[in-house]
Amino acid sequence: MSINLNKGQSVNLAKQGGGQLTRVRMGLGWDTKIVTKKGLFGGTKQVQRDIDLDASALLIGGGRVLDTVYFGSLRSQDGSVQHTGDNLTGAGDGDDESIIVDLPAVSGSVEHIVFVVNSFSGENFSEVDNAFVRVVDSAANDQELARFQLSGSGPHTALVMAKVSRQGAGWTFTAIGREGQGRIARELEPLALGSI
Repeated sequence: MSINLNKGQSVNLAKQGGGQLTRVRMGLGWDTKIVTKKGLFGGTKQVQRDIDLDASALLIGGGRVLDTVYFGSLRSQDGSVQHTGDNLTGAGDGDDESIIVDLPAVSGSVEHIVFVVNSFSGENFSEVDNAFVRVVDSAANDQELARFQLSGSGPHTALVMAKVSRQGAGWTFTAIGREGQGRIARELEPLALGSI
């Protein structure tokens, strides 16, 4: 059973039948907006704009970013977090970019994994439709555990989507939805650190 989350809402990442999750996947999906453009001779036509959104994971511990997983560095230094590859357009159904986290393998120095999305091509979120982030149990046939609609289309070019945080022996998932500006993950580090 999936939980639809609101901004700032948390959910404990534990298996429904008991025990802790071992492998989760964060999926990011979006569609580009179809815009109407005026033609050369006064007519109009509908044009779909390709927008390059990027999902990244910032591994945080001790109040600083320890590692970043993104399209240019697909695996964390400890091997526990892996980006599955870059989608340049948002074309296709379902998850357009994914980041897989092997929770037991995450270095003990990592307290939070913050997931961010940014418009690498520089367009703002008013030009993106149907954006969402979700967390699924990869060890259980991609059973969806939680979903967060990335609403609030506006002039921002980046968003802190969500975080996974250590809580005792387990992990919690928190939907954040904090808007910001930036075209690459490094520019979002202050925003991510302010969200933990």
